[in-house]
Amino acid sequence: MLFSRKDLWKLLGPLIIEQVLAVLVGMVDVLMVAAVGEAAVSGVALVDSISILIIQLLAALATGGAVICAQYIGKQRPDQACQAAGQLLLITAVCSMVFAGVALSGGRGLLGVIFGRVEAAVMDNAATYFWITALSYPFLAVYNSGAALFRSMGNSRISMMASLIMNGINIAGNAICIFGLHMGVEGVAIPTLISRMFAAVLIMLLLCHKGNIIRLQSLSQLKPERHMIRRILGVGIPSGLESGMFQFGKLALQSLVATLGTASIAGFAVANNLATLQYLTGNALGLGIITIVGQCIGAGQAEQAKMYTKKLVAVNYGILLIVCTVMIAAMGPITDIYNLSPEAAELTRNLMIAHSLAMIIWPPAFTLPHALRAGMDIKFSMAVSVASMWIFRIGFGYVFVTFFHLGVMGIWYGMFIDWAVRTVLFVWRFKDFSRRVRRV
Repeated sequence: MLFSRKDLWKLLGPLIIEQVLAVLVGMVDVLMVAAVGEAAVSGVALVDSISILIIQLLAALATGGAVICAQYIGKQRPDQACQAAGQLLLITAVCSMVFAGVALSGGRGLLGVIFGRVEAAVMDNAATYFWITALSYPFLAVYNSGAALFRSMGNSRISMMASLIMNGINIAGNAICIFGLHMGVEGVAIPTLISRMFAAVLIMLLLCHKGNIIRLQSLSQLKPERHMIRRILGVGIPSGLESGMFQFGKLALQSLVATLGTASIAGFAVANNLATLQYLTGNALGLGIITIVGQCIGAGQAEQAKMYTKKLVAVNYGILLIVCTVMIAAMGPITDIYNLSPEAAELTRNLMIAHSLAMIIWPPAFTLPHALRAGMDIKFSMAVSVASMWIFRIGFGYVFVTFFHLGVMGIWYGMFIDWAVRTVLFVWRFKDFSRRVRRV
């Protein structure tokens, strides 16, 4: 067996902790912004839906590099893994600068095109938050790429520690700026920028350490190499299209929510924020699957890759049972701490109870595709995710809201249908996993 139980825990334990940190910091951000007012919460929520799109596109590219590097490690070819690492950093740095340039030049006008007419106070907060956080995209790209490279080596402890430091700076900065200096949304945006800058510098320094299997030895690794870039993009572009179209779909639904009023925007934002608690284990295990399956396939052990994937999906179900049960039982007190209006608080509680019950179909829909990507079965995952998102989640969401007048809950129902379709198709595809995998 390529991974003992101890090896799995060393990889997955820090990943779960890292995801918990990321989610808790996101929740703390929303709680702190709530002290400024409901318009600030709504403005930050609108921009975060764009920021998540950028983050997911960059993460998809990082996934491409991580898959290639993990397979080279499985083949015991560290020189080519190092070469791929340099090309990954080059690609993500260039792409993030393009994204930042578009965001900074578009500004308020871009927000207006995406979200249409929203209340003036909400738009003012959104524009301020958007401009400052856009400056952090290049630093976030470098950090995410570096963290992905450490995970591909099986060393998730480094990315966990870097995340801990970054999030600690962010929380401390938020507290100082909002409660000490009495700033508005700038008090959340500026610490985000500073923390991402620090994390990028830290991860780059750690990647230069001689003890790493994958390391940066010289600037020549950043010189464009067409063959390696093509391999990384061969995974990254389909994953990026999948993530990008998925998030564009969420933006379309966010635009629909924006027409339902400030209470609906705020309730939907808080519900999405709380839902991340239920996703975090699956997201962490998905990151681990990329490393585990990638190295297994690189070593020619496709059956082991399939076995580990099944085991991790089962672990996800066990943890979800506990998390969702606790959240349903404590939903009233949890929503009370967000300082929402009675209408928004009631909406949040209803959304989260429905979400907790529907999580029974989430793991196969979103964990199994990580194994398919690591096995280079990428186009199927992309096609299913994009088609299901636009046909079922968005299509039914608009029908439920526009014709059945179900409000924000209608968007949730469309999402559950999307999950069910993905589950059926990905489980069917995974049955033939061993035959379909490819090595780089």
